[in-house]
Amino acid sequence: MTEPLRPPEETPPVEGSTAETHPEQPDGVIWEHPRVWLSLIVIGCLLVAGFFVVRILGF
Repeated sequence: MTEPLRPPEETPPVEGSTAETHPEQPDGVIWEHPRVWLSLIVIGCLLVAGFFVVRILGF
């Protein structure tokens, strides 16, 4: 048997609906912060650039 049609303004109850509340996970994990990722990328770029500068200048 099929479900009866609902009015357009009502949301049907489904599994995993966004209407259900979910507990907020606590912040504090270092990898969730974009500044950490950005700083790691910048440090890596500077190390690679420094390697080529040292090779070009012949230190």
